[in-house]
Amino acid sequence: MARTTGSDGERTEAAVREAAVNLIARYGYEAMSMRQLAAEVGVQAAALYRYFPTKEDLLFTLMREHMEGLREAWERIRPIGADPTQQLAAYVRNHIAFHIERRHATHVSNMELRSLSPDRLTQILRMRTAYEKELRAILRDGAEAGIFNVEDTGLTAMALIQMMTGVIVWFRPGERLSVPEVTATYLSMTMRLVGAKIADSAARPSGAQRTLSHFDFRA
Repeated sequence: MARTTGSDGERTEAAVREAAVNLIARYGYEAMSMRQLAAEVGVQAAALYRYFPTKEDLLFTLMREHMEGLREAWERIRPIGADPTQQLAAYVRNHIAFHIERRHATHVSNMELRSLSPDRLTQILRMRTAYEKELRAILRDGAEAGIFNVEDTGLTAMALIQMMTGVIVWFRPGERLSVPEVTATYLSMTMRLVGAKIADSAARPSGAQRTLSHFDFRA
């Protein structure tokens, strides 16, 4: 039976990307060699260049796909027509869930920007700006509606992004907090940071029953 054109190549390329993310997160971009990557995947080093002509091509692809995935995830769950409080809660949930699931990719995207050439760095930064612009718009709409108390939407958005992305530094599955518990706590902190009023029923629950549904954010 004839082999499906490109099927093996696609699987190999996916394996290369996955292995590269793990190796770069562990050793750093400069320390990881293409030979080391090839050995991890189980192919000849020369085979890697069929997929990524240069090592930087590989890094840029990993970063671009990370940002594309983040933006696509947000577009899928964005609550169209919802009030700013609901939109902000959705943004926080999506951001935390996406980055916890992709801890190594997030680490690479944050720590290896310095390894990109100027043109490629500009492309990634533009993608980041476009994504963060969504958060600034939510904050601005909430402030204009009197729902949020935000003096500087740009600075507040930056603080929130840093806080949410920083979850990957300390969070470990199976330890003291679950993903829903972490998310609920960060939602509470976010709403307080933007000056949103939280109903009494949204008081932080205790024990294993803590879930996102316990949080009822109201203007």
